[in-house]
Amino acid sequence: MLIQGPSGSGKSALALQLMAFGAELVADDVTLLRIADGRVTASAPPSLPHAIECRGIGLIRARLADPAPVVLVVDMSVTETQRLPEPAHIRLLDHALPMLKKIESVHFPAGILQYVRGQGRLQE
Repeated sequence: MLIQGPSGSGKSALALQLMAFGAELVADDVTLLRIADGRVTASAPPSLPHAIECRGIGLIRARLADPAPVVLVVDMSVTETQRLPEPAHIRLLDHALPMLKKIESVHFPAGILQYVRGQGRLQE
């Protein structure tokens, strides 16, 4: 998934929580997007340090995963207030991708990880 939002919105904190659940980090802070095999793919720039920022601790070492398809965009700039929101999409590189807004709840990282593993919502 691609996590987007302004500085301080919780992107790296969400990524760290997802990593604690077994997700792999492709890149922190700067991500290269391209089309590969008809899908939007994310990769790390060659100069990117193998690290992730942890607010209050600093840059901590992290293994970066190989390029991966983007199957979901999480927008940390907007908080979802609906219990069962309508499906939303965003266009990246002329491809429509599902998009979720930030949820202020402890279940958010587990929920979006299951969203990706389970391949979306029932109504999509």
